[in-house]
Amino acid sequence: MPLLLTESDVRAVLPMADLIETMERVLSQFSAGEVDQPVRTVMEVGASTSFFGVMPARMTDPAALGTKLVGVFPGNLAHGVATHQATIVLVDPESGVLRAVLDGRYITEVRTAAVSAVSVRHLARDLGPVTVGLLGSGVQAGAHLTALRHVCRLESVRVWSPNPSHRRRFADEQQAEDRVGVQAVDSPETAIRGAGLVVLTTSATEPVVEDAWVGDGVHVVSVGACRPDHREMAPELVARATLFVDSRAAALVESGDVVQGIAAGLFGPDQIRAELGEVVRGQAAGRSTPGEVTIFKSLGLAVEDIAAAHIAYTRAVEQGLGTQVEI
Repeated sequence: MPLLLTESDVRAVLPMADLIETMERVLSQFSAGEVDQPVRTVMEVGASTSFFGVMPARMTDPAALGTKLVGVFPGNLAHGVATHQATIVLVDPESGVLRAVLDGRYITEVRTAAVSAVSVRHLARDLGPVTVGLLGSGVQAGAHLTALRHVCRLESVRVWSPNPSHRRRFADEQQAEDRVGVQAVDSPETAIRGAGLVVLTTSATEPVVEDAWVGDGVHVVSVGACRPDHREMAPELVARATLFVDSRAAALVESGDVVQGIAAGLFGPDQIRAELGEVVRGQAAGRSTPGEVTIFKSLGLAVEDIAAAHIAYTRAVEQGLGTQVEI
């Protein structure tokens, strides 16, 4: 019978340190063509800004096959429900028999942050203690601070999001968890100017970061704006920086930060220097100079979800977690 794994089950078996190492390996496999993964299928839901996507993937090392069903429903905020909803289904790669159904919301949260940490490991300067300019105060913001602590030393964090009470609460919660100093600030410019690392975890549809705010040598991680009509960054910043992505194929059709810059004639598809997996493999250069601005545009790969779900399933079986269900 298939195994049902709740969010608490998944949390118990997916520590961030392990996930960062897994994501580094998976990115390498993806860029080497060692996994099967089409660009996700996404449809709008009604006349709102809600979306529903299907993300299948197959990998051979380890052997895993599955699909993530993911929805983004901004209206959920008004009801106290998470805006991002996800379920992951794993099937036997030989027979197609259903193996497991997992809560995918937490996997999406932590695998995204783990991939960002891989980008910092390979693309950021060796800055020593670093100040982070963080835009966004939701679950991704918190997950990213957790992940970043595994790959760099955080000196301080300046956080901004549009709702003052949200950003203050986020800062207070981080302080309560005995993290580095986290300060809520009144503007995105204040958060970003002088920061050595910029992390964008917003739901913005128009740019919230101007080129002039980002100093030389900064590494920018952008995980929001995953639709072709959405952007987080001013196009001048993308044109100025050296751009890395998780998937070229996806970035050229899904990322508004890339698609709209190309449409405006500010740069061409070759603005993308490499996929992050190519850098991990040593097949492409990462940062060239200390003063270079680097951007990692993350859209999320289905194989990241399937790899994380496979680990969770395997460990849950070993530890006797989850509930067997008959379908």
